Amino acid sequence: MIGLASEAHHPWLAGHGVIPVAYGDAVADEIRRAASKVDAFVDTFGAGYVELALELGVQPTRIDTVANFEAAAQYGVNDDGNAAAATPSVLAELAGLIAAGELELPIAATFPLDRVQDAYRQLAERHVLGKIVLLPEATA
Repeated sequence: MIGLASEAHHPWLAGHGVIPVAYGDAVADEIRRAASKVDAFVDTFGAGYVELALELGVQPTRIDTVANFEAAAQYGVNDDGNAAAATPSVLAELAGLIAAGELELPIAATFPLDRVQDAYRQLAERHVLGKIVLLPEATA
């Protein structure tokens, strides 16, 4: 498995058995060096990654984007992303895997609801390792 990420996140990827590849102009060549063939591609960012997957020879049926719906329509790639799995049974299964320690869900930061703008500012930096969580205010 290959993970495309900033250099700061490469140790985390490598520690999870993922071959890290850095962003940049030569990313297609870097991916080709890391793997002789790319069978599937998940795009969570947009910005030309569907086109990158196609350039790498990935079949449109094996590409899924959650960020570029125009490319999905143009090239016939999948755009179900998490919507296909957003069911109570799937969420319960994921929660069970997290509770059992079989699935990791990194939390980058937590913010109370009254600091939602701070949370969005951190999210806008686009290099967060994990999820940003908004905490509901305590009720009396």
